Amino acid sequence: MPEARLHDGSTIEIVVHGAGPTLLLPVNPRPAEGAQAEAMRAWGADPALGRSLMEGLGDQVRVATFDYEGHVLAHPKAETLTPDNVAADLLAVADAVGAGRFAYYGYSWLALSGLQLAIRTDRLDGLVMGGYPPVEGPYAEMLDVTRATLAMVGSATGKEATPGDWSTVEVDMSDGQARQFVTLYEALQDFDDRAAQRAVTCPRLCFAGSADVIEYDERWGGTRVDIAGPVVRRRAELEALGWDVVVLDGLDHARAMQPAAVLPVLRPWLAAHV
Repeated sequence: MPEARLHDGSTIEIVVHGAGPTLLLPVNPRPAEGAQAEAMRAWGADPALGRSLMEGLGDQVRVATFDYEGHVLAHPKAETLTPDNVAADLLAVADAVGAGRFAYYGYSWLALSGLQLAIRTDRLDGLVMGGYPPVEGPYAEMLDVTRATLAMVGSATGKEATPGDWSTVEVDMSDGQARQFVTLYEALQDFDDRAAQRAVTCPRLCFAGSADVIEYDERWGGTRVDIAGPVVRRRAELEALGWDVVVLDGLDHARAMQPAAVLPVLRPWLAAHV
């Protein structure tokens, strides 16, 4: 099993499946089990999301799957999870699987990581951003949320969250785990995603659920993170900038990332463009 050495010297395992052009897929290839799997199902999530995507695409592309989010939680990069370092980590994964050129699909913060990658390399043959808008991204709002998360470290009581109700979710992170995401969003506060579009030259697709709006309660400062709005409002502009745009009717942030929603979008797009 190939491994990539990341910017902080840690290593990450990569599972390669299928043949053809390489697609980097930063998701966990191993299904969740036990209580974690049951909790994911309660929120409408597939405990085998990564494996389902990997197997659902492996007849079209060579999928290089790696759990980058799980890795940064297991090996927090409190001061170094910057856009430059994230892009370098993704390139290290491509190098580890011998992909001189490759496509990339990421969802949520891993989607914005793909945009950061695209403006730093000419090796991309395709970019797919799910659950995060390429233009008018909520960088300020996510900084507010991550700072509030950091402030709540150590406050968890162990009370079970109500599926679908973000106001009942407790913070069960260490200081380092939470702080690294503050570091990331602080570094993105001056990022002009509209101007950055000039540097993205590969085929590109963005998608989001039409109901992808997260309303955080007062613990998170009453922050409203609107993912769907910029994609819907700016659809014509995004298409003029070269993006293919898909809006998944009625789906929220969690449901729009599930294989049943993603594969019907990804498969034809990859067939046509990668």
